[in-house]
Amino acid sequence: MKAVFGYIISVVGLVIMTIGFGAFNISLFSGVGEWYVAGVGAVLVAVGVIISLSDKGGSRKHKQAKEEVPIYEGTGKNRKIVGYQRE
Repeated sequence: MKAVFGYIISVVGLVIMTIGFGAFNISLFSGVGEWYVAGVGAVLVAVGVIISLSDKGGSRKHKQAKEEVPIYEGTGKNRKIVGYQRE
């Protein structure tokens, strides 16, 4: 869920950056310098990306269904792992 919030912040930052660079003529930010508005937009994009990447939950985690147990060949110190078997 945090990732969606990060995406929204990034998109809002991109919109503010385009307004700051003068792509749209909006008089909402007329009292503030264009580079300041673009800088605020860039900061919002960076914060949104950081929030999106810090999301550790969701369906991205893959849990192994069964634990794998090594299959050994040989005895004592001469044992080698030759494969793995799922329990």
